[in-house]
Amino acid sequence: MTRSPAQLKLYEIIFGTDTRLGKTFDLILIMLICVSVLVLMIESLSDLSERSLLLLRIAEWFFTLVFTLEYALRLYCAPNPFRYARSFYGVVDLLSVLPSYISLIFPGANYLLIVRLLRVLRVFRILKLARYLSEANVLLRAMLHSRRKILVFFFSVFVLSIIFGSLMYVVEGTENGFSSIPKSVYWTIVTITTVGYGDITPQTSLGQFIAAIAMLTGYSIIAVPTGILTAELTQEMNREKQRRQCSGCHAEAHELAAKYCLHCGSRLKEKDEPN
Repeated sequence: MTRSPAQLKLYEIIFGTDTRLGKTFDLILIMLICVSVLVLMIESLSDLSERSLLLLRIAEWFFTLVFTLEYALRLYCAPNPFRYARSFYGVVDLLSVLPSYISLIFPGANYLLIVRLLRVLRVFRILKLARYLSEANVLLRAMLHSRRKILVFFFSVFVLSIIFGSLMYVVEGTENGFSSIPKSVYWTIVTITTVGYGDITPQTSLGQFIAAIAMLTGYSIIAVPTGILTAELTQEMNREKQRRQCSGCHAEAHELAAKYCLHCGSRLKEKDEPN
């Protein structure tokens, strides 16, 4: 379908980041998103006056109308509006305005507008920071590779928590706050993770001894998932080095921060550049 000059110009401004107008539009949009989220956070304070609350709600609806207009313009000028609407950013753009309208029927739903903060992810595309996302991908792949080991670890900790919780239920009993095994397991998880809310505490000497063992166990196992992830991260970084091949001499195993080949001196392509 042929698009009008107005649609082409709007597309260049709204979706484009290479032109001055496009970059300015996106930077202003990000600023508005951050201010709107700040307004929403301030609105949740309980000690606001009626006047302040009214001004904040007016500001919230102002931002909602601006983002609604922007979403409509994106649909209008997009080459394939349906494809944009189904994309990640299209769904986020829609979700960033829907809660305000839903709050007209269900009060309080407007606080879901915090999802607008996801729109700030456009800053990576706007400021040409996409290459840094590849570093995040290395960490993500390391987490995916270690998921089975970490799953086994968490299952083992859960079984241990049930054992400790059952012991505390038997030793302390309901009179000391351990009213059920699930609640005792909750206490064990809080203790092993070194959070220690203090809402339930053992009173007997045997219970305190078991609690001390649980605390020491927590300190002993807290480093296990860190070690698993570190080992996988090291392997993934080594694999990432292998992927950096020189286009001149085809040598591999270059450092991630290297810009030139160690062997022939040719400039290495960035990880986000096409080969």
